[in-house]
Amino acid sequence: MRRFRRLAIPPLVLAVLLASPLPAQEPAKEAAVPAPTPVDPWQQMRLEAKRKEIDAMAGETLERLMIRNPKAKELYEKVYGYAVFDSFKFGIGLSGAGGSGVAVEKASGKRIYMKMGSAGLGLTLGGQRYKVVFLMQDSETFDRFVTKGWYADASARAAAGPEGGASGTAFVNGLAVFQLNSGGLMASVDIASTWYSRDTALSP
Repeated sequence: MRRFRRLAIPPLVLAVLLASPLPAQEPAKEAAVPAPTPVDPWQQMRLEAKRKEIDAMAGETLERLMIRNPKAKELYEKVYGYAVFDSFKFGIGLSGAGGSGVAVEKASGKRIYMKMGSAGLGLTLGGQRYKVVFLMQDSETFDRFVTKGWYADASARAAAGPEGGASGTAFVNGLAVFQLNSGGLMASVDIASTWYSRDTALSP
């Protein structure tokens, strides 16, 4: 029977083999994480200043409405929320309007900043600045207003009443609308064909 010879490894070679490190395993590659978008502090300051400006306008306008119109104050006591807009209508032949505002959930004080705009044919000459106040009767009306936006159609005139809300006695489709200028309640500005929607820059 044939015997296998045991292979003799010289001690020096054996020492070298034992001292040699094993091949290093590559670490598992982690999924790349996108770097966060850098925040511009100056932009944040500008946005915060704009919010404070809108808040001050809304508070002043609402207070003025409550003083000038007892019926509006009566309705305000019943509302779920409200919205106030600072608007400017302008044009020569082709009219338009733009502005900003805030919708407020009355109980919690939660604020959602919004914008408005319109365009159409008209007889406007020059510009006119005015405020629009929406009183919202229930949560459904408020949530629809701030999430889906609101388009002022012919029903807006009914909600405002024949004198900009001065003689309105109740909510129409969950809304009561009042228009004011520096002199008080007004009816000369028609808010029909105007869009009101969330301002995603101020309320992401």
